[in-house]
Amino acid sequence: MKKTGSAIFCTLLLAGATALSASAQTEAPSAHILAPPGETPVLHEMAAATSAERLRHDVEKLVGFGTRHTLSDTISDTRGIGAARRWIEAEFNRISESCGGCLEVITVSDTVSGETRIPDPVEVVNVIAIQRGSLDPTRMVLMSGDIDSRVSDPMDATSDSPGANDNASGVAGVLEAARVLSRYKFPGTIVYAALSGEEQGLFGGKILAKYALDQGWRIKAVLNNDMIGNISGINGVIDNATARVFSEGTRAVETPEEARLRRFTGGEVDSPSRNLARYIDRLADRYIPNLDVMMVYRLDRFGRGGHHRPFNEAGMPGVRIMETNEDYTRQHQDLRTENGIAYGDVLSGVDFAYNAKLTALNVVTLGALASSPPFPANVAIKGAVRPSTTLSWARPEGAAAENLAGYRVYWRLTTDPQWTYSRWVGDVDKVTLENIVIDNYYFGVASVSRDGFESPVVFPGPAGSFGE
Repeated sequence: MKKTGSAIFCTLLLAGATALSASAQTEAPSAHILAPPGETPVLHEMAAATSAERLRHDVEKLVGFGTRHTLSDTISDTRGIGAARRWIEAEFNRISESCGGCLEVITVSDTVSGETRIPDPVEVVNVIAIQRGSLDPTRMVLMSGDIDSRVSDPMDATSDSPGANDNASGVAGVLEAARVLSRYKFPGTIVYAALSGEEQGLFGGKILAKYALDQGWRIKAVLNNDMIGNISGINGVIDNATARVFSEGTRAVETPEEARLRRFTGGEVDSPSRNLARYIDRLADRYIPNLDVMMVYRLDRFGRGGHHRPFNEAGMPGVRIMETNEDYTRQHQDLRTENGIAYGDVLSGVDFAYNAKLTALNVVTLGALASSPPFPANVAIKGAVRPSTTLSWARPEGAAAENLAGYRVYWRLTTDPQWTYSRWVGDVDKVTLENIVIDNYYFGVASVSRDGFESPVVFPGPAGSFGE
């Protein structure tokens, strides 16, 4: 097995970066060591290993089950959601066999009834594969895709519902990410999730979010992939070089007291989900050729929902990754032709090179997140009526911190969408930025591993917290 986190610290000293300038001295001499490298070549390797052909095979297999509606057949071995989820479970087990049993494959389920789209009792089953981290196994990042499909009538569980793009493309992406990343070892844990019940009310996500809380999982990021294969929009635009990332602006679990604090200190556009989106955007620019991320400052598409929402509602950072230009004639449609328009979510609507590109974006994001040290916790800031800004945070101890090299502080103008300024400050838990006035900028802190992997930027206070 290949390993990330294998660089030797003396090599990092040679790799180097510029030490702090006089305008931003830290409060500890160790801040003057040279920074770890900013480039992590293994992420290029991971991105290149993502296969469009394997994605095509998996999407074709999922489409071949006829329908994957949540209420469809669970007994047949060839048709319905039961056959689909058993095949997914078998694929996770095959992947695990090839990496010496590195994946723990489980199902997480519950019975749902009395709902508008699930009136009678139905077992909603999620298929999960867990790749445990070596240093910080309860710190988790999760990639999800939805197993289920539907046609025009959300209660029609028998008609053919191929669901090629919505959302076989996302489930295939999850399987492919597991194939690629299971070849490596990481400090943190990666969870690969094929969720059910999305079209009937986001039930699979609700069930897994509750399970995660009950199990004490510290989920730092949820990457929900829902429709990552279409490049041709109903608007006439064909675009294979852009992906959207949707993220909530303020935390769904914010308390009234936290909202009052945010009103005076900022954070409306710096939730952990929003800074996760910024992180994905930066990784795309560096590691995914010909792909630009469009950050959308909204929980999801206008008035609509996706499977990251239940995790947000449980206090976990999460975003939706998807295509930029949708074709509504291929979503939630009976298979038919009307007025010369072919309706239905069929294989011809999936561009597998694009599907591979967005899967690769997930792969490098998961790899970078799982390779980073513990995210900065208890980040605090002060500097009112001063010519300087002071940031502080809690430094982790024990095995979880073994790959920690130190911290980088970031700031940007309040109107800038992306972090624009940064300083490496070393292995400290406090820094003062002289002559950088707190009133004019937003600030944050990222942890950095010895071989250059960074966490997302953590905005100070409860507004930006990724948790402990």
